[in-house]
Formats: sequence, C-alpha cells, structure tokens
Amino acid sequence: MTICNIDDTITQINAGERLMGLDVGKKSIGIALGDLGHKIASPHRILWRKKFSNDVEELFKEMEELRVGGLVIGWPLLMNGDRGRACDSVRDFAHALMRIRNYPVIFQDERLSTHAVEKSMIEADLTRKKRHNKRDALAASWILQSAFDQYQQSFHLKNKESGRIA
Repeated sequence: MTICNIDDTITQINAGERLMGLDVGKKSIGIALGDLGHKIASPHRILWRKKFSNDVEELFKEMEELRVGGLVIGWPLLMNGDRGRACDSVRDFAHALMRIRNYPVIFQDERLSTHAVEKSMIEADLTRKKRHNKRDALAASWILQSAFDQYQQSFHLKNKESGRIA
C-alpha cells in the first residue's frame, strides 16, 4: 500500500474497519481509535517504545483485534511548513511498517497537536504526571480527528458541488 490521502483511504478499507491514529515519538507512540463512521476519534493508549520489532508486533496485534484498516500518522512539520528530521523519522517508521504489513497510511499535519492537548489538560487542572501519561494518546486523537474533519469537509464540498446537498 502507499501513502494515501484521507478520501482514498476511507474508500479502500473494508466495511466494519476503523482507522487508528498514531503520534510517533522516540520514546512512545500515542494511539487513538476512530469510530466505524470515520467521524469521531478517541484516545486509546500509549505504547512505550522498546525495540522496533516488538513495538510493531504489539501494534499489529492490537490493530487486528480492533479491526483497524488504516493508519493516520502525525506528520511533524516545522512551524514554517518545512520537513525536518522528525518527518524523516516518521516517514522511515511508516515505510518500515508498510514493508511488514499492507495497510493504507495517511500522513496528517500534527503541528500544534501536543500544544493543543497540553493546554487543554492544564485548563482541566491535571497534574504533570497525569498529563505525561495521557499526552501522546490525546495528541494521536487530535491528529486522527483533524483527518476526520478534513474528510467530512471534503465530502460535504464534493456533494455540494454535485448538487446532492442544497
């Protein structure tokens, strides 16, 4: 499978399958799950990284159990929109995954995702420890939700242009 956009991916996955959002970091991978209607993302958990082969084995097992048909991976662009070393690392991670299993992958701009969830957690008066234990899963949810929002906006625009929506 190749790197796709959200519209293509949703049409490629089977009925009854969902998308999984990933916030890939050096020490952890935040995981979020989408609903079957591809509208709502929810934080799922954090996978604390050990060794790549162990991490992907655990990730693929969970994807099978949860009937995941595709991945939305945070694309850590620099604030000016350029790609930096973090994008290289995420791209390499995604390509390594795709060499092992054939899942559609979407890169979704993740600029400000961690900042947005951190701000929300501070406003909710969570302690540093609680924020640390939730941050990456919430960021993955933010990334996946932004892909869903983009898909819904595109879906409505296409239907409006074709005259299906007044």
